[in-house]
Amino acid sequence: MAMAIASAPQQTAVATPPIIDSHDVHLWYGTNEALKGINLTFHEHEITALIGPSGCGKSTYLRTLNRMNDLIPGVTIKGEVTLKGQDIYSSSMDTVALRKEVGMVFQQPNPFPFSIYDNVTYGLRLGGKPSREELDEAVETSLRQAAVWEDVKDKLHDSALALSGGQQQRVCIARVLAVKPDVILLDEPTSALDPISSSQIENMLVNLKKDYTIILVTHNMSQASRISDRTAFFLQGNLIEYDDTKTIFLNPHKKETEDYISGRFG
Repeated sequence: MAMAIASAPQQTAVATPPIIDSHDVHLWYGTNEALKGINLTFHEHEITALIGPSGCGKSTYLRTLNRMNDLIPGVTIKGEVTLKGQDIYSSSMDTVALRKEVGMVFQQPNPFPFSIYDNVTYGLRLGGKPSREELDEAVETSLRQAAVWEDVKDKLHDSALALSGGQQQRVCIARVLAVKPDVILLDEPTSALDPISSSQIENMLVNLKKDYTIILVTHNMSQASRISDRTAFFLQGNLIEYDDTKTIFLNPHKKETEDYISGRFG
């Protein structure tokens, strides 16, 4: 029997305007509706966790926030997503510029097959011709922000592929940070890593939220409860519940949320 999906409650009003606001977002892969009218807002200097079972739509939704779904054939999207009040699906939107403002880190570490230095400066070089001094400063600053500078400072011109998985992922995060985005999207960034590397990245993300808005897809309930300020629970393409993380984990309003958090399904 198909599970009945309850509509999500209205979000509590927040004084500051959202940096990203999505309204009635629907997405189809061909004729399959993967997102069914998602309303979510994200505010500066917060970590928001998107949780839910596999195939529930959370990664699909994440990719709507910087138009990565544009790269998938047969996708249809309706609704509105704004970044600082600007419609990102407007025909006038430069998607390259958008993806610099809304950077993305993927599940598997994906450094380019060249040096650590050239990985971190890749986006900066695409955007113009920065001086060597500007590049050097960006490399050190972003690698420090990504908590990997001490590990790699003496081998910046060695291949990034020679690093451990956790170090590779932090270099990928540094590559995103180097272009100074407003928002960082992370799609299960620690799922391929060992517990120590995962913990290092969690600590780094908590530090980064002082300067960035972070939106994180995770299957790890402990991770979501530890580091996020807000949590959104997705199920079968619907947003079931969105609230501060403490409420979601300790006093959810929806039975589906309680069942998932308690491990009854998923």
